[in-house]
Amino acid sequence: MTDNVIDLRSLSRAFGKKQALQNVTFSVPKGSVFGLVGENRAGKTTLLKHAFGLLKASSGSIAVFDLDPVQEPAAVLGRIGYLSEDRDLPTWMRVDQLMHYRSAFYPSWDHDYAKELVTMFDLDVKQRIRSLSRGQLARVGLLLAIAHRPELLLLDEPSSGLDPVVRRDILAAIIRTVADEGRTVLFSSHLLDEVQRVSDHVAMLHGGQLLLCDRLEAVLSQHSRWTIRLPDRIQVAPNIPGGVSCRGEGHEWSVVCNGRHEQFQRWLLEHNGKVIEQATPSLDEIFVARVGG
Repeated sequence: MTDNVIDLRSLSRAFGKKQALQNVTFSVPKGSVFGLVGENRAGKTTLLKHAFGLLKASSGSIAVFDLDPVQEPAAVLGRIGYLSEDRDLPTWMRVDQLMHYRSAFYPSWDHDYAKELVTMFDLDVKQRIRSLSRGQLARVGLLLAIAHRPELLLLDEPSSGLDPVVRRDILAAIIRTVADEGRTVLFSSHLLDEVQRVSDHVAMLHGGQLLLCDRLEAVLSQHSRWTIRLPDRIQVAPNIPGGVSCRGEGHEWSVVCNGRHEQFQRWLLEHNGKVIEQATPSLDEIFVARVGG
């Protein structure tokens, strides 16, 4: 047994000629809120489906609770709550019927907690699924995923369809509550401000490849953003040591650096540049720098 709920080792998956995941390796620690970020088609949903046992790796491996979710689904799935991005729910059912149906699969289903969630999410249990708005579907999906108090919660774009106020209050509360109870959350999102607000760890995917993976605190502290002014106007971004990206024009440029501050400052001194501003970039700025730099 390890302290990691999920372990990926050189996980790869192809769909025909399309390589959806390429040698992805990282671990999700027990009791953490782990944010998986990337643009659309970066491989986030494919990775979550492997963790849930819906897909089998082309090569490499994934273990959930030290088990193969494809080979031992009965031992894994009962311990997982899963919310898919497409909110694929039976449209002919009422909300209360769907809750009753889903509870039969989970001996640990907490009926009192489910009622609390109905109130929190402002749901009418007599409504049919087909009549729900996109935001209401997201709320019902969240309720079904967490009412049996799973050890691991897998959320694929959980705030899709939620307005900003509901997204901020409900999603953050649910994720932190689950994590504070010692459970583990792995969720994907293209909304990086959301990930930065609630995550302990973060992994960044681009084109199926892992760009970085670390504690969020470490990712933020390792990067810095500098606004500099150069004595001569230039039209092409300079190649600055330690710079992940450099954007601007003329005299003024914005540089995102990844830890190598001494090299950057030496280059700046050699080119008679001046620092106008220094700051810690947001996770969104780091992602843009990494992908477009």
